[in-house]
Amino acid sequence: MNKQEVFDYLDSKNIWYEVTEHQAVYNMEEVAKLDVPYPTANAKNLFVRDGKKRNYYLITTKADKQLDLKEFRNHNNTKRLSFASPDELMQILGLIPGAVTPLGLLNPTESNIEFFIDEEFLSQPGIIGVHPNDNTATVWIKTQDLIQLIEDHGNSVHIINLEYK
Repeated sequence: MNKQEVFDYLDSKNIWYEVTEHQAVYNMEEVAKLDVPYPTANAKNLFVRDGKKRNYYLITTKADKQLDLKEFRNHNNTKRLSFASPDELMQILGLIPGAVTPLGLLNPTESNIEFFIDEEFLSQPGIIGVHPNDNTATVWIKTQDLIQLIEDHGNSVHIINLEYK
């Protein structure tokens, strides 16, 4: 789905959302410079895979958090993880680096990608900001609606605490 198709899909499901158009952003430093309505709801998305390229995971956390993949692996019983390549990202999610988003899980794919989302996104106001499959906009959506869309699509959703001690 391109950006407009994402908006049309959300409209067809009667899901509330707001859109912030902006210049293309490729990393969290660039995102932090944007003037957005819900800065604490910005998401950081990591597309990772195991060493044998059999299992893929999309991990969504608050923008200001650092994620230790080794700790994530230990807490979620996965094999050793590394970032998927740009080619894998395009082949599996139809996305380019900088545009990784949970909404990419709605693109037709034969891979069953497990989705992990930081439980903090469920706290008030319960909104998450993600790209609409394009890094020139951020769509603000209720976290519960996003989770429901992804579950309805058939992907596993894991709500987790990403504060490892």
